[in-house]
Amino acid sequence: MDEGKESPGTRNCRGDGRVSAAELQGIMEGVMSGVEELQSQAALDIRRLTKTSSRNRRQLSAAVPPLVAMLRSGKASTCEAAILALLNLAVKDERNKISIVEAGALEPLLVFLDSTNSCLREYAAASFFTLSASYVNKTRISASGAIPLLIKVLEYGSQQAKVDSIAALHNLSLINDNLKTILALNPIPHMINFLKTCKKSSKSAEKCCALLESLISFNEGRQALTAEEGGVLTVVEILEEGSSPSREHSVGALLTMCESDRSRYKGLILKEGAIPGLLELTVQGTPTSQAKAHRLLELLRDSPYQRSKLKPDTLENIVSSIVSKIEGEEQAGKAKKMLAEMIQISMEQSLRHLQRRALVCTPKDLPPGNRRSEVSSK
Repeated sequence: MDEGKESPGTRNCRGDGRVSAAELQGIMEGVMSGVEELQSQAALDIRRLTKTSSRNRRQLSAAVPPLVAMLRSGKASTCEAAILALLNLAVKDERNKISIVEAGALEPLLVFLDSTNSCLREYAAASFFTLSASYVNKTRISASGAIPLLIKVLEYGSQQAKVDSIAALHNLSLINDNLKTILALNPIPHMINFLKTCKKSSKSAEKCCALLESLISFNEGRQALTAEEGGVLTVVEILEEGSSPSREHSVGALLTMCESDRSRYKGLILKEGAIPGLLELTVQGTPTSQAKAHRLLELLRDSPYQRSKLKPDTLENIVSSIVSKIEGEEQAGKAKKMLAEMIQISMEQSLRHLQRRALVCTPKDLPPGNRRSEVSSK
């Protein structure tokens, strides 16, 4: 579940509105009543009223402790009502995120994350994703023992649970110690399986690729990726089919590998057919992607160094050098074709840029007699 979107199960709720003093009092009395039926109804009302309203999230923040207490009720329906209400209270509200953890929500959420109840497991994964967006919570969540369970969900959970687990792990990885904890649990095989099955251009693929790039910065991460069947190939496929951020992360991962041990990883990257995707990035990628792709192409040729600092190699020279060493006519032919296409695209883009500049610089609205001559005066 993307942070900022409605929690699971809210799509059929009535629209929210401002909470009147009487309604607020009634909800708080219900959630604190100790009567499961009244508590569940109050939780449903909180979920509805906080679906999109930041004002209501603030007004109903006092409901956090009794909702957290409901997570320990032992009844699945009561727990589901409470967790969905807490999810909506936490979205885009830093204080509520922190107060939910401080109220003791992590312990029951860990139980749900390891539950055989698929709904509770999905809601728990979504909760860890949302709560881990808070910097204050990251260390607390990792200390609770959530990371091994999130990786377990990544291996065995439903697709939605995997999506939210990836997002939670990505959030937690922003703290270096957490990144090392994640790496030690060998998540890369499960991440590769996730990338093979998810939509390559999705937000979840972006988060997975970002986490993968971070893990590849460690030797253990690089070894795990190359040991996994189809691991490097999956990164290359993201390079070709992913969204712009995903492609940037994938080329970053490949570049890190090649820079760490060029002799070890060069052949593997070439074997998996990375050249066409790299060529495309040099022309159509973000500035960062273009720079990384160009640098990686330099490393993939025979010599990773420029022949002359005064006359640096062109992209054609770099790629021609690589293509001459590629085994297999089909891959070499594909790379040559891609190079020709990329050069053509680059030329067309340059021509359009010149045409736009000419249109901007030419004062067409002036009569011919009033236009300044394009020939310099003597």
